[in-house]
Order: sequence, then structure tokens, then C-alpha cells
Amino acid sequence: VQLQASGGGLVQAGDSLRLSCAASGRIFSSAVLGWFRQAPGKEREFVAMLRWGVGRTSYAESVKGRFTISRDKAKNTMYLEMDSLTPDDAAVYYCAADRNGQFSSRAVEYDYWGQGTLVTVSS
Repeated sequence: VQLQASGGGLVQAGDSLRLSCAASGRIFSSAVLGWFRQAPGKEREFVAMLRWGVGRTSYAESVKGRFTISRDKAKNTMYLEMDSLTPDDAAVYYCAADRNGQFSSRAVEYDYWGQGTLVTVSS
């Protein structure tokens, strides 16, 4: 599986942005796809994840209620709708896939990673 993240950009605090993660290759129903982010000088952190088949989701507390993860099976694409963005959300956002379906927030469980897309939020 190859993953291609896109949709990042420069926005103002309070704005919304939608990231996309296009996957090539078959994604099994049990697989878990997730979004992580890494700000300069900080460790990569979990943002949200989704089980591909049933659509079960989970979010980091810091984004719960503001971010929405979803997928379009027909397009083999996952999305991250981000609302009410703050400067603390600024980071490089990565999409990732866990073929074993651990449904884990730990980055080490994910086998495939996209190249990242930069989100910048001005105050």
C-alpha cells in the first residue's frame, strides 16, 4: 500500500481545512488507517484513526470535537476534516496504515506511511 497525503496549507486560527490520504493498492476491511502529526521539535503524535471496513473511529483528546476522520471506500481515500484550528494544530500531518488492524494510537503499529502534508495556522 502506498499512501499520498495532501490538502495542507496556511490558514488562520479558527479556520477549517480538509486533508486527504489517497491509497493505492487493496485495503482490507480489518486494516486501520490513521492520522499523526509532528510539530517542529516535538515527537510524532496520534491524531485520529479509523477501521476501514466498519468505520469505527478514535481521536486524540486534543482534537476530539474539532476533527473528523472519514473514508470513501470507492475512492480508496481517507480524510481528516479539521475545524476550529489553532496554532497548536500546526504540524506536518502524516497518514498511515496498519495492515494488522491493531486499532492502536502507537505509531510503531503502523506499517505504511505517507509523505506528510504541512499545516500552518497563523494566530
